[in-house]
Amino acid sequence: MEMTDLKAAIDDYTNAAESNLMDVQSRLDTLETSMHRPGALTHGGFGYDDEHKSAFIGGFMQKGDTDGLKAVEMKALSASSGGDGGYAVPLVIDTEIEKQLRNLSPLRSIVKVKEVESGNYKRLVNTGGTASGWVGEAGDRSETATPSLREVVITPGEIYANAAATQRALDDMQFDAEAWLNEEVAEEFAAQEGAAIVKGDGTNKPRGFLTYTTSADGDASRTFGEIQHVITGVDGGFPASDPADILIDIVHALSARYRAGARFVMNSKTLAMVRKFKDADGNFIWRAGLSEGQPDTLLGYPVVEAEDMPDVDTDACAIAFGNFERAYTLVERMGTRVLRDPYTNKPYVHFYATRRVGGAVVNDDALKLLKFSAA
Repeated sequence: MEMTDLKAAIDDYTNAAESNLMDVQSRLDTLETSMHRPGALTHGGFGYDDEHKSAFIGGFMQKGDTDGLKAVEMKALSASSGGDGGYAVPLVIDTEIEKQLRNLSPLRSIVKVKEVESGNYKRLVNTGGTASGWVGEAGDRSETATPSLREVVITPGEIYANAAATQRALDDMQFDAEAWLNEEVAEEFAAQEGAAIVKGDGTNKPRGFLTYTTSADGDASRTFGEIQHVITGVDGGFPASDPADILIDIVHALSARYRAGARFVMNSKTLAMVRKFKDADGNFIWRAGLSEGQPDTLLGYPVVEAEDMPDVDTDACAIAFGNFERAYTLVERMGTRVLRDPYTNKPYVHFYATRRVGGAVVNDDALKLLKFSAA
């Protein structure tokens, strides 16, 4: 077999494997959301959702008919309610919105996302103290130090999108109401959510990781809830000589146990600066992904572009590095709900979509910031 034939065969195999993995992931996403939806197991999961989708799209969205939708949700023992509370989006549509959110919001794809049933998510964090040890089968268990526990509470706020379409468009047989809802709602949710994860104030929204107090102290001496920063030594810029060295410093400021799965996060303007850096041998420290779907890397770590990150400026923390899945938790409750409003802005029909989302840093040791400061 010639080398060209061998390469073509390898490419075909790789493409087929990636396609199968994507299909499996899509099925897992659908199944996971189904398992968490009230009434999914009781009423046959996907069979129920086909009925729900038909009542939601054909009756509720296009015609404003809520009777059929109420009947389906009553049968499913759903917690959804009409009136100002709106109606729950069917599972198959909600799953697609979640998938679009992961694609459109780069930070959602790297933080930990948890579904919660209650109003608050609480987590206890051990901030010190030895609570474990080694012992033989019959050996005495010596008393361990009392761990210092802190509670992190995340209260979801409500994110909303107010999409609008004309009734004529909704009546048009060629109008794909499902695709339109997915695109309009997912894009708005992704934009708001991405900004909040970076710089949200925590009031009725996630608290952004850049809003926490920062400190130059290491993990052993820093106050709980503070994030360690590494300074560049230059106000509003990188060092004039060997600027890439400061990126190595921030990598090694992160504990080795968190580096597996760690990523750089910065906006595209900052990334354009970093991509020009070279090592001592004159090689670029930036490496493009070797194949489609493989991430570009910086010093061997993937890079996520988040336009909500600040530009390089005096005292700005313009680059973050860390294991975001360990550092930050995003919580959401009850999926997407929609309220139909055909009256406020005639001839438009508004669809007020809401989703309850919260977020916070739960492990400050797993995240480091590069601060563009002289001291």
